[in-house]
Amino acid sequence: METTLYIPPLGLAGQFAAPADFAAAVIFAHGTSSGRMSPRNVRVAARLREAGFATLLMDLLTAGERADPANQFDVHRQSERLLLAVRHLRATTAVERKPIGFFGAGSGAASALIAAGRAAEHDGVGAVVCRGGRPDLAEEWLNAVAAPTLLVVGGKDAPALDLNNDAFNRLHCTKALEVVPGAGRLFEETGKLDQVADSARSWFATHLLKAANG
Repeated sequence: METTLYIPPLGLAGQFAAPADFAAAVIFAHGTSSGRMSPRNVRVAARLREAGFATLLMDLLTAGERADPANQFDVHRQSERLLLAVRHLRATTAVERKPIGFFGAGSGAASALIAAGRAAEHDGVGAVVCRGGRPDLAEEWLNAVAAPTLLVVGGKDAPALDLNNDAFNRLHCTKALEVVPGAGRLFEETGKLDQVADSARSWFATHLLKAANG
């Protein structure tokens, strides 16, 4: 069942969907020039729900903010909205005290990492997956991330490989870097996005469901 949520105080729209008896939830952070209906994130979210995770696909900027291109890379502002979404899910849905993870794509990877680094204990952010991301934009917040973090990069995306390798070396949490052979920046090649979804599902199952089961 899918529900449209409006996350206060700005009323940012989000699509929340939860399978029966789900044990953990994943919030998606999209990259620049995208939104909650990003087809790639929608596809990954569907695969995660098949594996028993609730998902939230949300807008990180208001319509007025999206009109200014400079706001697209304001990853600090967007990280604040991710934490607002965490608290809203806990207060108003069946997520309550269940583990929550972040899935960040593009610049949304930095937003997810900053939010994970800023998360207080009661926010319960338990894992992060970044797809083709810009973790470098998280800057000093990489040092503060405690949640287990998986970085997934396309083997044909040389600039992102460099950025993710550098970020990986700066992370002090449980971590992994996965290079998907033959994949470009957007993982548009046949089967490559499904590989990302499978890796994300495995990572969240290991680090979120284990926490949910005590």
